Amino acid sequence: MRAARLIKMVLLLQNRPSMTAAELAAELEVSERTVTRDALALSEAGVPVFSERGRTGGYRLVGGYRTRLTGLAKDEAEALFLSGLPGALRDMGLQDAASAARLKVSAALLPSVADAPVSAARRFHLDAPAWYREPAAPELLPEVARAVWDDRWLSARYRRRDGEEVERRLAPYGLVLKAGVWYVCARAGSGYRTYRVDRFTAVAVDGERFARDPDFDLAVFWAERAAEFARSLLRAEVVVRLTAEGARRLPHVTDRAAAEEALAGAVPGGDGRVTATLRVESEEVAFGQLFGLGPEVELVAPDSLRARFAEAARAAAERYR
Repeated sequence: MRAARLIKMVLLLQNRPSMTAAELAAELEVSERTVTRDALALSEAGVPVFSERGRTGGYRLVGGYRTRLTGLAKDEAEALFLSGLPGALRDMGLQDAASAARLKVSAALLPSVADAPVSAARRFHLDAPAWYREPAAPELLPEVARAVWDDRWLSARYRRRDGEEVERRLAPYGLVLKAGVWYVCARAGSGYRTYRVDRFTAVAVDGERFARDPDFDLAVFWAERAAEFARSLLRAEVVVRLTAEGARRLPHVTDRAAAEEALAGAVPGGDGRVTATLRVESEEVAFGQLFGLGPEVELVAPDSLRARFAEAARAAAERYR
């Protein structure tokens, strides 16, 4: 533990001209007294750490000293590729490995490009979770992530949508973060399936490794399953008559692929409106999505939904009379 901290201290000083005891203590998550003891230990070991007293003082490396301790460990190298997703790294328990990897990479850079990591961080940030949702990492995510990284079998209890819990033995191929929700794509039996990580109630990482199929492509698999899932939700149809403005806004209020399909097959009318058949999840969902289009849409069918729109329109008109 202390050896890792001393290495990190050297790398920090190597990347900055000078750091105060308070700054080092904050980075290393220790007291300033510990920083003083660590600096003395490094000096005794031959690392030229020099301290300056006073208001502008601090610790620095003397004579352009550069350590050769920049080789990346396996977990650090893997975490480095996710360094643009700080929340995901934290959720999977990899923030320390990513921090160490960034320090080592920075230490290996030439002085002319040493500020590249800071420059990029100031200009680009990826925020994965959806709006209006407080992101909460599943409690068992770090264990699932460990199985994914090490290609180890995972024994799990999974709560299905109907509430029933089932036992599964999975070969977890990859993790996906979609709109703040974590999914694991895994081989179960002879096929591949997708599971929500927050529905695991218990997991255990086996000592046995599974043989990964080299032809499995996580991005392709997820894209296909996501499209398949979206299509499976659209179990009902409604017929709508849209103005030009309604047609323009339709993909923004309902499933985009379904909206584009409906508009592609729309039949023009003599009044400048088009009639389209739209696939929707249910009448209840369609009401919530389409009522916001106001006068830009007219529900033609089914009659039950048309009657609901008419009643809601009358109630709104009465409210604003």
